[in-house]
Amino acid sequence: MSTADLHTLTGAYAAHALDPAESAEFERHLASCPACALEVTEFAATLARLGAAQAVVPPEALKARVMAALPGVRQEGPRIAPAPGRGSRSGRGAGGWTKFALAACLAIAAGAGGIAVQQHQDADRARARAASVQSQADRLAVLLTAPDARTATGTAASGTGVGTVVWSRDRGQAAFLASGMPAPAAGTTYQLWFDDSGSMRSAGLLPSGEGGVLLSGPLDGATGVGVTLEPAGGSEHPSSAPVMLLSFT
Repeated sequence: MSTADLHTLTGAYAAHALDPAESAEFERHLASCPACALEVTEFAATLARLGAAQAVVPPEALKARVMAALPGVRQEGPRIAPAPGRGSRSGRGAGGWTKFALAACLAIAAGAGGIAVQQHQDADRARARAASVQSQADRLAVLLTAPDARTATGTAASGTGVGTVVWSRDRGQAAFLASGMPAPAAGTTYQLWFDDSGSMRSAGLLPSGEGGVLLSGPLDGATGVGVTLEPAGGSEHPSSAPVMLLSFT
């Protein structure tokens, strides 16, 4: 594998999506490439914040139900452990992405599992939400492991909260992750914007100061992403000073 190819594997390495041989070769490259080492650190931090921001506390009664059910669950026989490794990139079909999404967004999946054990009358709604969460996790996985994926992180103007944008020109997509930002006041919401060289284009809503969302609309010629506080439902144009501005550099 050429050095140029190795430079494109930072996202896949951070997401544990390389096979053992590729992982070993990339780690040798990593030892002598500060730029790739920095990118891996940034991707790993983004994945960790994504999981923490989307964590959902399971119902208190869940543990009691699980413990009560254990006596009736047959224990599986021992299995031969697979050879250690980081998984296979060749499995990036639907099944491969599902495994990655569970690893990259562990807290999201855990939350969906907690939802699935709610009362029977909520089952359909729980399944629909779990499917939506899984779909977003899959799409985020595709973006995060794009060979040209890049990240930028900044602090909110108030000094409270951090935002990270991940973007890929090849995919024409971007995602935004918020962590620790103040909850919007009643009747307001955070709105995301693509910065088209000074002209702001709506890119979706972020209802709370925690969590990740794929930005709506194509990247096109956007040079960055902005966040403002808007009335509930969003605005056609920014109506307040930016809470945060992140540049695609």
